[in-house]
Amino acid sequence: MQKLLPRPLSAPPKPSFSCFFSHSPSKTTYDPPFSPTSKPPKPPKPKPKPPDPTTNRNPSPPPKSNLPFDFRHSYSEADPSLEPIGFREPKRFSPFGPGRLDREWTGTSAPARDEVDGCRVQEERTRVLGEPLTEEEVDRLVEKYRHSDCYRQINLGKNGVTHNMLDDVHNHWKRAEAVRIKCLGVPTLDMDNVCFHLEDKSGGKIIYRHINVLLLYRGRNYDPKNRPVIPLMLWKPYAPIYPKLVKNVADGLTFEETKEMRNRGLHSPAIMKLSK
Repeated sequence: MQKLLPRPLSAPPKPSFSCFFSHSPSKTTYDPPFSPTSKPPKPPKPKPKPPDPTTNRNPSPPPKSNLPFDFRHSYSEADPSLEPIGFREPKRFSPFGPGRLDREWTGTSAPARDEVDGCRVQEERTRVLGEPLTEEEVDRLVEKYRHSDCYRQINLGKNGVTHNMLDDVHNHWKRAEAVRIKCLGVPTLDMDNVCFHLEDKSGGKIIYRHINVLLLYRGRNYDPKNRPVIPLMLWKPYAPIYPKLVKNVADGLTFEETKEMRNRGLHSPAIMKLSK
């Protein structure tokens, strides 16, 4: 019986360079996975056009505002009758920006150029307000806008009634009959002054007042398309330098007499002491 002998294992054939070159892709064969992709050339970028010199020579004039009052940063916290004794920045730096206002900045305000006709202004405001609101209409508006979750709200801070706040009021009046104004800080000490400037500068009417919350009504005949032009202030101007409110020397007295009276008042017994 023939024995089955184990067959010797033969080594695997070694790859040769001739076999590698024989299977290399030729130029004539079309083999998409291994063919190099050629990207289309990018179009050349257009050269930037030189600026037109005629546009700089004839700039567009700034928009004209027909508001009948002088523009200030704060209307309720500034007294126009007081004249400053100095400025912290040059007057030529207008907070409205260069070429954006048809009025001249004087350092504290931008006065109106045209003469103001008080009778005409009052007639226009009366026409916009229309007939007075009835009690039912006032109650409806108060119930709608007086709550703290009202999204038609403007916060009035330490600067009081500012110039840019007037633009915010008219923006709310586009889609709402009234706007809720919440007063905070120092202006709450004189709410009558705040209410006067809000009505005088915006042309609206205060229909609700409770502590520090106000409702400013726009009027029956208010048209958002014919709203006044209000140029915005780009930054807050530096406050000018005013004379001291408390003088070192009282009127009619010398310096020694004023000092003696001041020392006498400091050493006199207190009339009443306030507890903490």
